Amino acid sequence: MKILIIEDELELRKTLQEFLRQERYVVEVAGTLNDGLEKIMLYDYDCILLDIMLPDGNGLTLLEELKKCGKTENLIIISAKDAVEDKVQGIELGADDYLAKPFHLLELNARIKGLIRRKMANGAMQIRLGNVSLTPDKFEVRVEDRLLELKRKEYDILHHLMTRPDRLVDKAALAEAVWGDYIDQADNYDFIYAQIKNLRKQMNDAGASIEIKSVYGFGYKLTEKEEESR
Repeated sequence: MKILIIEDELELRKTLQEFLRQERYVVEVAGTLNDGLEKIMLYDYDCILLDIMLPDGNGLTLLEELKKCGKTENLIIISAKDAVEDKVQGIELGADDYLAKPFHLLELNARIKGLIRRKMANGAMQIRLGNVSLTPDKFEVRVEDRLLELKRKEYDILHHLMTRPDRLVDKAALAEAVWGDYIDQADNYDFIYAQIKNLRKQMNDAGASIEIKSVYGFGYKLTEKEEESR
């Protein structure tokens, strides 16, 4: 799951970035309104943390741009301003939550997880497809009762695909979602192939009823296996 932090206060930005990376998020940062807008126009995020008071403008302007572009990212306003009118305006413009500074990092993490769960998994504590269940809060994947020992990126790939069942996922979009925007510097996607190969093997060995199909020239698609191929 990928998060963008738009916050001009350097120390807070670093603290949030370090904490959320420890919580296994892919984290990107921006220190200005313009930098944040540029990232949002180029990439998709599971959640955006937005400060209102930015050096080059009001963060609520970004909400207006998201609305114009039809972007539906989860967005939490984090601001020292705690006025009722700011909260109301933010929610009306499309913000999902509002957290006044100072706040506890554990509370922020709980709110992020809640937002992502509601939008990506319809509020469920687990994501299920066939006989495979994925528990985001515990970073666990099970086939029936068998726990798969997945590496972090293998888990992230499967999580991304399981929230998009039966949809073609471009390999570039998958790489960017799991590794972040610095993936632009990569010469090829060989590292994805290796992760997918091991993920497939573990799922097959465990008797998973779903499979990751390669779509030549495009990317991948997660589907349930046909009965005769199980």
